[in-house]
Parts: sequence; C-alpha cells; structure tokens
Amino acid sequence: MTQPFNPTPRPGHLSEVLAGQVIAVTGADQGYGRTISAALASAGASVVLIGANSETLATAASHLEHTGGHAIPIKADVGVPLDWLSAQNRILEIFGALHGIVHLADKRSHSEFTSLSENEWMDLFNCNLKSTVGIAQIVRRRLPGTWLTIIGPHLDERGLQAHPQRGALRGLVEQAHTEDLRLNLLLPSRASSSDDTLDAPLSNAVLALAAPGMKHLRGNVMDVPMPPIPKIRALDAYPL
Repeated sequence: MTQPFNPTPRPGHLSEVLAGQVIAVTGADQGYGRTISAALASAGASVVLIGANSETLATAASHLEHTGGHAIPIKADVGVPLDWLSAQNRILEIFGALHGIVHLADKRSHSEFTSLSENEWMDLFNCNLKSTVGIAQIVRRRLPGTWLTIIGPHLDERGLQAHPQRGALRGLVEQAHTEDLRLNLLLPSRASSSDDTLDAPLSNAVLALAAPGMKHLRGNVMDVPMPPIPKIRALDAYPL
C-alpha cells in the first residue's frame, strides 16, 4: 500500500549529511530536478546535473557553485541507454564513484486520454519508463551499490495514461530487490511550482532516502503531499 511521506526536518539537521556523496539528478535544470539538485548540494553532496540543454545545465551548475555547492553539468538523453552509460562513465572518470541517482520520470501529457497520439504515448514511455529501466539495468551491471530514487508521474495527472506508467514503475521498484537493487519511488501530489519553498516536501523526501543511515530502505512507493500553489490575485499581479 502506498504510504504518504511528508518529513519536516529540523533546521540545519541535513547540513553536510551527504558530504562525500556523488549524486546524479536527471532533468536537473528545470522543475523538481532543479529544486532537488539545490537541496542535495546544500546537504553537502557533489551533484551531477544531467539534462538535454547544455546552456541551462551550465547556468544551473554555476548557480549552485556560487551558493557554495559543488555541481557539474553533463548533457545526456537518459532515454537512450548509451547516452546514460556515457554520462555514468564520465562521472566515474571525474569523481571515481556514483553513490546515488535521482531520476525524474515525470514527463506529463498535454492531451486527454482519448486524444493521445501514438507518438505522444511513445514519448511518455521513453521518458518515464524506458529511461528508468535502462538506468536500473546499467547500474545493476556496473554499479550494484548505487541507489536509485525515482520521481514518478504526479498524482494530479488524472488522465488514464498516467496509471499504466505509475503501475509499471511501482512493479519495478517493488521487485527490484530480486536483482539486489535499491530503488524507491516518490509520487508528488502535483507538478512543480518552481518555488523551492513550496516544493520542499519532495526535496526533503529525497534527502531522507539519500541519508547514509537510510540505505536499508528499498522497494518503497510513497505519495508525497505538496502544499497547494497560491493563486495570484489580480491586485498582487498588477499592484496599484
């Protein structure tokens, strides 16, 4: 049964708790990926920002460096196994280790179920499912001690097409122990707000799973309740 996850860490409790860890984040230059990367860097991890746009990745890495974090950008399409393998090898060349991966498998559909084209479905499949399986396969073959935390399709995406994606990811995570893999799945209740404070519950859940004392946790599928995004009033948007 899916359990809600809504940790409230004490101020400063996570400071430097991830020092010495090298953690890769996919989709790290936007949405939840950007927020999670910042939280991991603040907790002391060396963060590898992975995405498709080299310019936005470089900007995000520069921002983390200027705020005291340690981050490097690597351009890769993780839906292509060879791209992920190349990125993983590059990480090992630079750091000599890869302790964990946070994979954003949360691409959203812009069509209703009845209007979803085959191309749109295949794009969702490649971005959310194929990429996750590919990363898990390569980690199992080459880095069996590396953990993988998956951010799955948001719970506010109600189209029928979201359910087989969540179901497939759930099955992969719950049975990953048979391959001695440490996988966990987080399902945020909504899409990213692009506000680090509003999106902190998901970052806190990622940090909790990444903590060295939690490495026994695997096979968990957890709903993460998120605070609602405030509606902008007309007077706030256009002050007198």
